[in-house]
Amino acid sequence: MANEKILVVDDDKNICELLRLYLVKEGYNVTMAHDGGAALTEFEKLHPDLVLLDVMMPVMDGWEVCRKIRAKDNTPIIMLTAKGETYDKVLGLELGADDYIVKPFDAKEVTARIKAVLRRSSKEEDSKGVYDFDNLHLDMNRYELKVKGKVVEAPPKELELLACLAGHPNRVYTRDQLLDEVWGFEYYGDSRTIDVHVKRLREKLEGASDKWNLKTVWGVGYKFEVRE
Repeated sequence: MANEKILVVDDDKNICELLRLYLVKEGYNVTMAHDGGAALTEFEKLHPDLVLLDVMMPVMDGWEVCRKIRAKDNTPIIMLTAKGETYDKVLGLELGADDYIVKPFDAKEVTARIKAVLRRSSKEEDSKGVYDFDNLHLDMNRYELKVKGKVVEAPPKELELLACLAGHPNRVYTRDQLLDEVWGFEYYGDSRTIDVHVKRLREKLEGASDKWNLKTVWGVGYKFEVRE
């Protein structure tokens, strides 16, 4: 069960209560606020693990709340809004929002998004590690990949994908899970992104070792297979 603290901010008290019921059922500790000013006050008191933040609110809108939180904290923020225009989504991203959900939404979808964002957030520190396997050295502090002792140039997302898989040897990830872990919601649903990046990684890793392999699990996804 989850124990994370969630701050739900929306001037519609019915929406707040609906979300509270679902989140408490999932094991989260929920605090509610109904305007932007109260949101910042509760944020300072609570130090939540994640903020669900409505955009259109009295006292201070969600954009300003997001801006003020981001000025001093990296707590994950999911924006809730009735607006679905691209401009609003881009603005949310520029201000540092981690996800963006358009009303009306299904509460189950919200809880799924919360889990995905928290999972990505909690693994940020883990992913900034060093992974060593036979003829493979990946240093995410430097974003450096070495194969057979030689530095191999690779874009950041390829390295993050490899770190996700190599950080959990023999665990099978679906494409959607990898999208959640590495790309986040911006590329949600476009599983071809994963296939292309895996293909490029394989080209760079080809023939490096027979002790591990970037393997396709047909009908499921991918894993970094390590042989005993």
